[in-house]
Amino acid sequence: MSDVALSLLVLGVFAMIVGAWLAWKRGDRKRMALMAILAAVMAMNIAIWTIPGPAETSLAKSSPAESTLDDQSLADEARGAD
Repeated sequence: MSDVALSLLVLGVFAMIVGAWLAWKRGDRKRMALMAILAAVMAMNIAIWTIPGPAETSLAKSSPAESTLDDQSLADEARGAD
């Protein structure tokens, strides 16, 4: 499911870049700047989700089942036990 979301996000970045270029050609500088900023934010989100972190896995490939803490550790932390 995350592959589909990332693909749509990449298509959105390209659409924002094209839209910003068209807005620039028409002389609408404010809309061009906003679209360019949105494209940059979307691109950063793609980078955050796909670039591997210290554990050599990306956020797109990790799942809640692969967390480092098991259920017992979480329960102990909630009670304040060491």
